[in-house]
Amino acid sequence: MKIVLINPPHTAIGSRIPDDHLPPLGLLSVGGPLIDDGHIVTLIDAEFGPMTIACITRQVSASGPDLVLIGHSGSTSAHPTARAIAEAVKHSDPAIRIVYGGVFPTYHWREVLAETDAFDILVRGEGEETMRRLAGTLATGRLLATVPGIAFRDGDGEILATQPAQPIADLDAYRVGWELIDHRHYSYWGGKRAVVMQFSRGCPHLCNYCGQRGFWTRWRHRSPELFAREIARLYREEGVELINLADENPTSSRKAWLAFLEAMITENVPIQIVGSTRADDIVRDADILHLYRKAGVVRWLIGMENTDEATLTLIKKGGAKTTDREAIRLLRQHDILSMATWVVGFEEEKLSHLWRGFRQLLSYDPDQIQALYVTPHRWTPFFRIARDRQVIETDIRKWDYKHQVLKMRHLNPMVLVACVKLIEVAIQARPKALLRILFHRDRQQRHSMRWYTQMGRRVWFHEILEFLFRRHHLKDGPTLENFWGAPQDAEEESMLRPQRHVKSLDAAE
Repeated sequence: MKIVLINPPHTAIGSRIPDDHLPPLGLLSVGGPLIDDGHIVTLIDAEFGPMTIACITRQVSASGPDLVLIGHSGSTSAHPTARAIAEAVKHSDPAIRIVYGGVFPTYHWREVLAETDAFDILVRGEGEETMRRLAGTLATGRLLATVPGIAFRDGDGEILATQPAQPIADLDAYRVGWELIDHRHYSYWGGKRAVVMQFSRGCPHLCNYCGQRGFWTRWRHRSPELFAREIARLYREEGVELINLADENPTSSRKAWLAFLEAMITENVPIQIVGSTRADDIVRDADILHLYRKAGVVRWLIGMENTDEATLTLIKKGGAKTTDREAIRLLRQHDILSMATWVVGFEEEKLSHLWRGFRQLLSYDPDQIQALYVTPHRWTPFFRIARDRQVIETDIRKWDYKHQVLKMRHLNPMVLVACVKLIEVAIQARPKALLRILFHRDRQQRHSMRWYTQMGRRVWFHEILEFLFRRHHLKDGPTLENFWGAPQDAEEESMLRPQRHVKSLDAAE
């Protein structure tokens, strides 16, 4: 079969402001096994430009595919664009079958198939094995109902879901289709040739707002030695300089992570590694942090989420302020940059909470911060907690963590955004931070901090202008439940959990 993979252009601020682009790992991960099965696979990465829908449609038509697969890592905020692309492609050639995958369609499959006829099949959960089976089934004319992990319409137009697929036990059995991209076009951190990779999938922790944990079902990891070998090959053969780990929590297993660090040191390639982890893992690994740096780790995003103990308890973060502070101190001691995420927008927050958070961030002394807004997903337990809150932003293209979407009881949107923007400036422009940007002893770290500062400044002004001139918050919006539907946390695990077949949208609801 001829298969075209489409990475939709994303409307998020973080996608449009930087000059760098990272390759779409999810589509490449699906593409590799399809190529190995003998299918002819090509990729349209519409992030470049970004491409218009008309241009995407022309490229699809020129390829003459049997099957089009659409997916995006930011699947909720990218959904309107994905739908528009599917409808345009289907209009140009109704014979092309269109498959849609990602976190959002995994859980909103009922609504997606009901709202448009453009998508023929949705993939629910991990895509590598499911797409292999689906492509083989379509090529041979077998029944779709035999493929686990999909949703579709039958001949009568009724919406069906097959049993959930099993999570992949051996992640090394499925290779990434790196040949689908030209590595010269992808970069990060100010022009460094870069890729996105995954050492592990899932997370063993129980944060109730996380939209990823249940999607991957359980934590698994690749062979540390094979993963290090793949990174080294990308450096030696493709000139890749930087690896952005897409893992939710790659350091969950000290034993596996230590084996990876040692394997990277043995490969002896000057790769830089950035990613996300938990503060308690950093503190746990205080005695081997020198190996982190030697293996190439140069920055960790630490998911502190909030500095208020009551909020941390509400969202079941499981962290502690003392651990967060110690993790940042340890990272700095080993010349590893720290980026602290700070989430605002919880219902009961007041100015006093923001002030306390600001002072706490100052005491943490992170190298960088990333302010985010709480963004509930229907399949998470936090959605049930927030179900009665009012939605002030109904354009789901803005549901990207960088826009306030829920009404707060005590603060209006103007006050909140003003406070957040002022706190960002105060943290990033404090004397300690400026001195590090100018005089950090590591030249590569100076470069990365300066790049992040330049990009952050552009994003900061963009967010202010967008808020003032291009956003219209609802004063009396629908409740979260009325906007998205009933809580779906009973279906949080996208794989393994048995689920009955659903004959129609009405029956599903």
